Amino acid sequence: MHATIFDVFLNVCKKFQDRPAYIYRAGDEELTVTYGKFKEDVLLLSKAFRQRKVTKGSHVFLLSDNRYSWIVTDMALQSLGAVSVPRGSDTPTSELEYILEHSECSFLIVETEALLEQHNALIKKSKLKSVFVITGPEQHRMFDNVYAYCDLLKDRTITPADITMFEDQRNKLHASDPLTIIYTSGTTGRPKGVVLTHSNIMHNVENLPAIIDLGHEDRWLSILPTWHIFERTAEYIAMASGSTLVYSSVKTFSADLEQYKPTLVATVPRLWESLYTKVNLAIKKQSPKKARMFHFLVRVSAIYRRNVRIMKDRLPVFKKPSFFVRDWDRTIAMLKIIALWPLYQVARIKLRAIQDKFGGRLRMAISGGGSLPGYLDEWIDAVGIRIVNAYGMTECSPGIAGRSTSCRIFGTLGKPVPGTEIKIVDENGWKVVPGAEGEIWVRGQQVTQGYYKDDEENKKAFTPDGFFKTGDLGRMTVTGELVITGRAKEIIVLASGENVDPTNIEAAISMFPFVNEAVLVGQDKKGLGALIVPDMEKLREYMTEKFNTVVQETEDILKDRQTLDKVKREINKLLNPKKGFKHYEKLHNIHFLDKEFKLGEELTNTFKKKRHVIERKYKDIINNLLK
Repeated sequence: MHATIFDVFLNVCKKFQDRPAYIYRAGDEELTVTYGKFKEDVLLLSKAFRQRKVTKGSHVFLLSDNRYSWIVTDMALQSLGAVSVPRGSDTPTSELEYILEHSECSFLIVETEALLEQHNALIKKSKLKSVFVITGPEQHRMFDNVYAYCDLLKDRTITPADITMFEDQRNKLHASDPLTIIYTSGTTGRPKGVVLTHSNIMHNVENLPAIIDLGHEDRWLSILPTWHIFERTAEYIAMASGSTLVYSSVKTFSADLEQYKPTLVATVPRLWESLYTKVNLAIKKQSPKKARMFHFLVRVSAIYRRNVRIMKDRLPVFKKPSFFVRDWDRTIAMLKIIALWPLYQVARIKLRAIQDKFGGRLRMAISGGGSLPGYLDEWIDAVGIRIVNAYGMTECSPGIAGRSTSCRIFGTLGKPVPGTEIKIVDENGWKVVPGAEGEIWVRGQQVTQGYYKDDEENKKAFTPDGFFKTGDLGRMTVTGELVITGRAKEIIVLASGENVDPTNIEAAISMFPFVNEAVLVGQDKKGLGALIVPDMEKLREYMTEKFNTVVQETEDILKDRQTLDKVKREINKLLNPKKGFKHYEKLHNIHFLDKEFKLGEELTNTFKKKRHVIERKYKDIINNLLK
């Protein structure tokens, strides 16, 4: 058993020294890095950091997107016992300023020279000891304490003393040491710093490989942002197993699937939605006849496989049925299986072309960062791709539950990760019976000890006996699998895996005089939408003054597409990066509600919005709004 990720790294690099660890592109050139070379790169960067006073306990902000240099930087910081504070390159300056100050970072690492220039005013006034640039020129005129990797790593001399000092670091690190602080959107409108220790993440590293039968012969295709805990942990378990990881991008993902033929890929629902749309459009362009045949064969495959699951008890059960009902369902399922068997064999052969588009070797795709929609889960399965619909959170490093290779209960998230307790509770905190809905509480080694410098949030998030309140709603099957049914807390997770705090956006929308209530929606969707309860008189006045549009009837203004589009454009003018919003926080659509929210229904007694109630009540409207 290993205590730290760095300990795992040293052992794996020794065991698989000559095996390929990473494949990535540098311009038009493809590079392959062995585990031996990976260790050498980490050692050299660790040495350079140490010479510039990065030590155990140093907080280091890492502002970079997905790349090989990211994992090298991460492991170099871990070797010194430094605490990384990672974020993507699209982080607004205002958010960067808050996190830098709140996390007490002494060092900053930026991916490019352009990022350095973008945040130069903030960097100049900060108290940072040093700034490092992953890709940039050797000389920097703006600052005296800026160092480029190309300069730091120019001398690649490694002495026996360097190796000894580097490897001896494993004895100075402990399981309880903080490894990283990951800032995630908070319900108060400011990011919260999730502190994760080596022990937290090691729980996932030790338990997840067995769930997916991971081995050193596997090959991963990486596309998600590494600073997100889902992708980051996927890379750790890939490394721990001695497997190979290929860095891809949104632009090259489809081509890379065919070229590199991965056996595993970590994804988010948005990627599958995109591929689903792309496949259907491609089929449609060929000919209407081929499109009809394709959809027919997918339906045949889906119906056949669903009935096989009925026969083998592989569908979620929340209340045990009577023997008569069970036997009747099985009999009907058997008749359908017999009738569909010849067509299903044709479907398997014809749909193999879809599997070839994924390289032909993909044995499993892991989907996290949001719940996979039921229709998509069924479609992916019907075309012959094995997918694991997983559930996790940054606060849980992230693994909580997932459909393992041994779990065949479709339409669920599978059983809890080993060593994990899941409790479904009612509003009073009492455990509910299987099948009943409630809030999901989690306890286990992977759960964070708390948010950095945030006692108020810690009191809200944890129970006295150590359970973390996820804020998600779910229920358990009678056989112990988890199903997510909604969200009790406010954070919205898009299909792309991005976390969105609705409070700031709703506050911006509420600045318009005609808005009585605004609710941001978009959980597991491609983009965001807003349900707006308008003041009709003020809305009429606004349309007249702003657009010289006179609307008489209430029904006309609520449903008029031109009115909705004009209002949406005006709202999106407020939701721009200059005001601190991200590109994915713009509204895709809006809908005017014709009824006010009521106390005890959509509103609490303190006039707070019950998001899960509103989302459930207006489910059909939301689905049409963001389809």
